Amino acid sequence: MAPLVILVLVTLVLAGLRAVGLTRVPAWPFAVQGGVAAMFTATGMAHFIGMREQLIAMVPPAIPAPELVITVTGLLELAGAAGVLWHRTAPWAAAGLTAMLVGMFPANVYAAIKGISPAFGDQLVPRTLMQLVFLAATVTVLAHHLRARRTSTAPATLDSPQSVSV
Repeated sequence: MAPLVILVLVTLVLAGLRAVGLTRVPAWPFAVQGGVAAMFTATGMAHFIGMREQLIAMVPPAIPAPELVITVTGLLELAGAAGVLWHRTAPWAAAGLTAMLVGMFPANVYAAIKGISPAFGDQLVPRTLMQLVFLAATVTVLAHHLRARRTSTAPATLDSPQSVSV
C-alpha cells in the first residue's frame, strides 16, 4: 500500500505546487513522472533494505535464483526511477518500468494466493487494482513523451511558421 501512497502523494504535491503558482514546477505530466520516480525509488530500495526477504519469498518456485532476481529487479527499478526524470530517457524508462510491472505481476499473484503477506494491500484484488494504477502512471509518462516527440519532429507544413522563409 505504501507505493500507492507515495505515487499519489508526490504526484498531488507536485501538481499542487504548480496550481498555487510556483511556475518552476512543470505541468501535470511532470507531476506524474515525479510520483513514478518516488514510488520506484522506494520500491527499488526495498529490494535491498527492509523487505528483501519478503520479496525473495514472493518469487514463484519455478523461477531460479530468486535472490538474483530481486537484486536485478531492484537495480532496474532504481535505474527506471532516475531515467524517468530525464527527458531523453523518460520514454525508455517508462516503457521498461511498464514491462517490469507486467512481468512481475505473477509474483504478486503467487504471493497473494500463498498468503505470503497478510496485509490487506497484498491480497489479490487490492494488489491488482494498485498494479493497474501503477501501470496507468507509467503509461501516462510514456504516452506524454511519445506525443511530445511526435509533435516536435513533425514535418513543417504550409501553415506552420517553420516553413516560412524570410
